[in-house]
Amino acid sequence: MPINHLFPRGTRSEINLVENLIIESIRAYGNDWYYIPRILVAPDDVFGEDNLSKFKNAYMIECYLDNIDSFGGQGSFMSKFGLQIEEQGSLTIARRRWEQLVGQYGNTIIPDRPCEGDLMYFPKNDGLFEIKFVEHQSPFYQLGNLPVYKLKVELFQYSSERIETDLEEINQFALDMAFTVPTVADSANPDH
Repeated sequence: MPINHLFPRGTRSEINLVENLIIESIRAYGNDWYYIPRILVAPDDVFGEDNLSKFKNAYMIECYLDNIDSFGGQGSFMSKFGLQIEEQGSLTIARRRWEQLVGQYGNTIIPDRPCEGDLMYFPKNDGLFEIKFVEHQSPFYQLGNLPVYKLKVELFQYSSERIETDLEEINQFALDMAFTVPTVADSANPDH
């Protein structure tokens, strides 16, 4: 039996109301994060990665961390590669706010949604997270639209990417994680 057309669902005013309520609830119960889109420098078409990626722009956006207790994942543990820290989380972002604060600049690889491989910076714990998966069809067309993105994020594993944003605290992360070897020129000129 088809749906009843006497009760229309998904009118523009109804959709706007639900989106406004979602945005307001994320603002009330969420936190400010920074969305940092990846810029591809030398993509490898075989492996689908780019070890020379750059991150230049950071956009503040409000996000709701779905697990209110803490980040998930295995936490800190020892492996044969040394101390491993695995923190994971799920963030909810309102679509309309993402389009207003990030999407309008067109600096993402996929222009109309968040991308896997982009970064999220959480200032409260000074954590930099990589987006591993973007669920862009949840909840599934309840009012004929898709009001939110669900981002699955994981603690970022730095591997010599260039992070040069307008925010010093994000840039400091790259400086703290960088492995530098002093060269002959550095030892000859100690001021550098």
